[in-house]
Amino acid sequence: MTATASHASPQVQNGRFRNPVRMHRTGVRKTLQILWKMLFEKPADSVPAAPIPVEALDAAALDAAPDNSVFRLGHSTVLLKLDGRFWLTDPVFARRASPFRWMGPARFHATPLTLEQLPPLAGVILSHDHYDHLDRAAVLALANKTEHFVAPLGVGDLLVKWGVPANKVHQLDWWRGVTLGGLRLTCTPAQHFSGRGLTDGNSTLWCSWVIESSAHKVFFSGDTGYFRGFKAIGDRFGPFDLTMVETGAYDAQWPDIHMQPEETMQAHIDLRGKVLLPIHNGTFDLALHPWHEPLERIAALAERHGQQLATPVIGAALSIAAPQADQRWWRRFMA
Repeated sequence: MTATASHASPQVQNGRFRNPVRMHRTGVRKTLQILWKMLFEKPADSVPAAPIPVEALDAAALDAAPDNSVFRLGHSTVLLKLDGRFWLTDPVFARRASPFRWMGPARFHATPLTLEQLPPLAGVILSHDHYDHLDRAAVLALANKTEHFVAPLGVGDLLVKWGVPANKVHQLDWWRGVTLGGLRLTCTPAQHFSGRGLTDGNSTLWCSWVIESSAHKVFFSGDTGYFRGFKAIGDRFGPFDLTMVETGAYDAQWPDIHMQPEETMQAHIDLRGKVLLPIHNGTFDLALHPWHEPLERIAALAERHGQQLATPVIGAALSIAAPQADQRWWRRFMA
């Protein structure tokens, strides 16, 4: 399937979605070397030596939680309670971030609550189609309790193909927005790629999201390398009360598609964010760095730059308006 089969977009070139800048090309030999290291030469501390803390949740706890709160459920899955309604980003509840149940990166921790315990959702907000961000079983389980699914171009087609009712699906190009359930959601650029198999690379778009409620502005990065678009988003929509920006699964060998912590911090500053919530860490083993390194490095950078950081325990409520003091819970689990 090509991108132009169903969508005309400035982001499409030769039938595939693309980034505006030329991307680093790894090459077959280098790709195989990286794959070998990922499979057979992982350092022992790429996973925690003991179970990390998780604060259990249920529907009653969520109902009782203050309005305008967020809950990290793991990786890039975040539950937002905005204006009394619930929204969920990139829902992944599977044990593995993989097309296979028997192999691939496994969770460090259980989810704070099950799919069945989630309350009715105003919407699910999707950034792209990779397995650690788009869990087919979770999407189908949520279809009956979710009013809207909001996605970048092509990802919505995939949801409909899977069985999500088409009238629930809204798919947008970069810089396009929609108002749903009291929120204004704007699909904004990211620098990444897409694909769930060997032949569908870049046939769907990837994006970040600007989420505007009556009281707050929140930014959700999805997956992205550092690029000039952060400044453009900050100039157009900032300042943000909370930025949820990827901080993890980085490596110098893939510099364009994920950010080093220093780049995460610069993105937060470009966005004119008040509080930074680092996501895309602490759940799956997707790189060669120690599992706790992203959190440790971003904490040091926040101190150096005088920026407010929020690192709640997985499952704990975080108030957007009055976030609690930074919790460095991971240090208890460092070797």
